[in-house]
Amino acid sequence: MLGVLIHFDLIMTQAIDHFTVRRNEPAQFRWSTSSLPTLAEGDVQLAIDSFSFTANNVTYAMFGEKMKYWEFFPTDDPAYGSIPVWGFADVVASAAEGIAVGERFYGYYPMSSHLVVKASRVSPHSFVDASAHRAGLPAIYNQYLRTSIDSMYRKDREGEIAILRPLFATSFLLEDFLADNSFFGAKQVLVSSASSKTAYGTAACFAMRASGIAVVGLTSPGNLTYTKSLGCYDEVVAYDALATLDANTATVYCDFAGNADLRAKIHTLLGDALTYSCSIGGTHWDHLGGTRDLPGPRPTLFFAPSQAKKRIGEWGAMGFQNQLTTAWEAFLTRVVNPASPWLRIEVGRGHEAIERTVAQVISGKVPAIEGHVLRMN
Repeated sequence: MLGVLIHFDLIMTQAIDHFTVRRNEPAQFRWSTSSLPTLAEGDVQLAIDSFSFTANNVTYAMFGEKMKYWEFFPTDDPAYGSIPVWGFADVVASAAEGIAVGERFYGYYPMSSHLVVKASRVSPHSFVDASAHRAGLPAIYNQYLRTSIDSMYRKDREGEIAILRPLFATSFLLEDFLADNSFFGAKQVLVSSASSKTAYGTAACFAMRASGIAVVGLTSPGNLTYTKSLGCYDEVVAYDALATLDANTATVYCDFAGNADLRAKIHTLLGDALTYSCSIGGTHWDHLGGTRDLPGPRPTLFFAPSQAKKRIGEWGAMGFQNQLTTAWEAFLTRVVNPASPWLRIEVGRGHEAIERTVAQVISGKVPAIEGHVLRMN
């Protein structure tokens, strides 16, 4: 049996603190605690240091049942679930060979103070959580990356990484998926919720490719000025001005809003000119609806891990990572441009800050330029 290495100062007096929400009703939450477990061989205990909370996490909650997001971090009450978040954690105890106390990892975490994982496939770059309950879940969510060797890591940009990296991976893979399918014959792409971070990341990827496809951002009147200021859209149109769109141009619709009424308007307006319609998220979670009986193609849910798996198979893991890193660095340069930054990071600490931020994000009251990083204590 491999001995357990423990950083006593960090964990001896702590229990695990959990923030959970009622499934499919993320506005209802509760706090709970559990005892720190005894580690078995191969286990690693991580103290979760910081994580982001964005509309993407609300999407995880709203699609928790359908996409099995609730299964990553089981709770003691089946009525409540832990919303997965992306962030950073430090190893405070290890019974896994090749993983040392004090190492820092980027990855997928619960909204908790600690997480115990079963480390497997340990490499200089990463390890995979081989816990039994995660065996059938998408592998991309089970990998934890060493910050000491991660090509996309910068200590002074941990906030931007926590907020934007998981979103940008979806942006990168969505644009790549559309290009991989010759943009379904379209001449323009409509992007709803264009002020959202995943949406403008996708627009930035289109700009990098210089494919000649026009990218039109759709947004609320209140976010019109901010969205135009980004400079990554060829045109920005308010939702109340949809009638100004050219209904005869072959178009792909990328639905980041998840608003059933908006989706119906787009499909009705474009009809046969709509060559493909995909749903990526649910920023308007309270207006999610069905996709039946709409004019044009039936909307399809875009699942980023499927495109990632395809590209890793074609490019190899290192080739995929190199392409993603190159695109990320170009994107981040634009985001943090001091002359016109796209993002302002707000840091919240403790229970009240977490409750307040989650409520604000769910209600859509967070200004588009803000990004939230949270700490348990």
